[in-house]
Parts: sequence; C-alpha cells; structure tokens
Amino acid sequence: MVTLTINGREFSGASGQTLLNIAQKAGIDIPTLCHSHAVSDYGACRVCLVEVEKRNRKRLVTACLYPIEEGLKVATDSERVIKVRKTIIELLLARAPDSNDIKELATKYGIEASRFRDVTETSNDNCILCGLCNRVCAEVVGVDAISLVNRGTRREVALPFYDETNDCIACGACSYICPTKAIQMKDTKEIRTMIWPNSKADFKMQQCESCGVHYAPVKQLEYIALKSGLSVSEFNNCPDCRH
Repeated sequence: MVTLTINGREFSGASGQTLLNIAQKAGIDIPTLCHSHAVSDYGACRVCLVEVEKRNRKRLVTACLYPIEEGLKVATDSERVIKVRKTIIELLLARAPDSNDIKELATKYGIEASRFRDVTETSNDNCILCGLCNRVCAEVVGVDAISLVNRGTRREVALPFYDETNDCIACGACSYICPTKAIQMKDTKEIRTMIWPNSKADFKMQQCESCGVHYAPVKQLEYIALKSGLSVSEFNNCPDCRH
C-alpha cells in the first residue's frame, strides 16, 4: 500500500491509483469535466489540478493522471491551486459560454464572466476539446468514428474528412458523455440526427415489425449483430416485443 497526505490528512491506496481516485473515495472535492470511469483519463480540461510536494519541491499536476506515491503531500485547495484553477475555468467559459456545467463551475468559484471571451466572436460550438467523445467512441464502442484533428487554435473534433460517416453507428455515446452538450443527438421517428460541432448526419432508424416503434439506428443494430454473431433479423423487433 502507498501512504500519502491530502490536505494534511493521511490516506493510503494501491500502487497505480491516481490522486483523483484516492480523493474521490475520501470525499475530497476536486472538480472534473473530462474524467469518466468509462474511459481512460487524458487530463485535457485541467480543472482537476492539484499541488504536490515531493523532496521539498512543489508543482501542479492533474489529479486524474498523477499516480500516488509514498510520502507525497497533496494540496487540493491551496491559494496557488485555486488561482490557476479559476484561470482555467475562465478559459473554458470563454470557449463554452453556454455550457451549464461550466457556468455552474464558474459560479462555484465566484467567476461572473470570462476575461478571455472575445465579445465579437459569434461562433460558439461549446466544445472544450476534452476528447471524451473520441475516447468513448474508440475505447467503449470500438469504432473510431470521430477524432481530434489539427493543432493549436484550429484543433477540433471532426469526422474523417469532416463528412465521412461510414464508421459512425449513431449510437449516441459521444453525445451522452459530452460534458458541455457540444454534441447533440435528435430522434425524429425514422431518423436519428447526430450533430457534431462542425458537421451533422442523418441515420435511418429500425422500425419494430410488431409494434411499429422506431427504436434504434439500423447501423448500430448491424454493428451489434456483427460483434455478437447474431443474425440481423434478430433485431427486427424492439426489445419489448422480443419477449
């Protein structure tokens, strides 16, 4: 077991656990936006920054990625942590001013407006480039239909070639996990529309042969059939009518 202190209290955990694992288990509040138990951590949003002290040297690290170490001293709410975290939240608020999660976080830290928001900026896709969408697509769904492309200020989430939807099965996992609702999913009977920050696509829904309800995207059901070895005809009826 590894022993460390967080905010002056002693904790222990198994080697390989992160600071965030230990803090959350202990009920210590560390804000997160791009952390999910469903996928690997990436440390993109940076709001989980904490201050660690080792051999009398202090530095800021992302709690979601930093593994616990014997004798490590951690501060989650030091003056330095709060100052930097507030700046990060301001930057996120400038990028996603309509995100309720970020607005709530800003309010919690006493931030009324972002100094970094360009008032002449009219575009607002609310994407904070946290990468949760492409990680869930690759790691959980297993299709790699979207990814982060370009660098610097041109960095964005995109389909291959911006409009290639062959790999997308319209499962909606990217929309479900997006912390800022930058990705939307809308079902209108026969069609599911996936709306990403710079593109959108329509997908046909499967109609139940028994009750007539359109219950899931055809491509998603074809994918499930392929992975499970079942016949596509197994999905001609919705889950309720299969029993």
